[in-house]
Amino acid sequence: MNFIKKILYGLIKKNRHLPQEFYAKIYYEYYHGEKLDLKNPLKFNEKIQWLKVYYHLPILNQLVDKYAVRSYVKEKIGEEYLNEIYAVYDHPNQVDYDKLPEQFVLKGTHGCNMYIIVESKKGLNKNRNKLRMFKWMSKNLYYTGGQEWAYKDVKHRIIAEKYLDPKAGGLLDYKFHCFSGKAKFIQVDSVSEKVKTSTYYDLDWNKMELKQKGRNAYPGIIEQPDKLEKMIEIANKLADFHPFVRVDLYNLDGKVLFGELTFYPGDARIKYEPEAYDKMIGSYINLPKIPSGAKEIASIS
Repeated sequence: MNFIKKILYGLIKKNRHLPQEFYAKIYYEYYHGEKLDLKNPLKFNEKIQWLKVYYHLPILNQLVDKYAVRSYVKEKIGEEYLNEIYAVYDHPNQVDYDKLPEQFVLKGTHGCNMYIIVESKKGLNKNRNKLRMFKWMSKNLYYTGGQEWAYKDVKHRIIAEKYLDPKAGGLLDYKFHCFSGKAKFIQVDSVSEKVKTSTYYDLDWNKMELKQKGRNAYPGIIEQPDKLEKMIEIANKLADFHPFVRVDLYNLDGKVLFGELTFYPGDARIKYEPEAYDKMIGSYINLPKIPSGAKEIASIS
């Protein structure tokens, strides 16, 4: 993409109120430097864009909501896999720190990268935290991101949940990439390091050569977690019938906890290395057919 076109597309993509098909093509080409073929997508990122544009099941709104998803998890696998929640707030002014324990985490329920980790209430800057939460509440990921449809109608709330101590076995985020209800591989993110790393493993815990461009793999050895088979089983149950969903889990010394469900990793902007993986992973996604005469998939019969 030449310089002038890059500037033009950069300006266009700021208008998130454009029709989805048109916007997805601009957005994809801006970040990947090639045209998006929505009629015959092959690569993983192409197919994620397709799902953003056409796969509009109402349940997705619940599944990406960090509070509402809890009832789904409870029904599918049981509430013992849910982290403890202390409170739910509709407004930042409702957060009562006196009623919270010494350690906790505040999260926005309607997006990503909305969290405040409190390891100690000593010296807590409540005003700064309030400003951050007001910013969260003003954001709709559909309009502030790349038209991620599942987040468009999610209710904006804040939850206070139990702090997960990284010393308890090392806090790693296990991200199971699931396709039509079956996990294919696992992305392991180090969330307690100053520099975030992402390392990929197959289901037999063999390290893959797959990498994210611009992000390092963990330089040392990541031991296979206890109850890996159980984690795979849980991921498969939560993934259900969806063409693709990433199921994030934690494992604290053998205690498995649910993290979140993600339908659009990196908003379909992640570049994989070697590049051939984008197409290989894309082949795992079987896109459903749009009903005759319809513009989207709003239900699964």
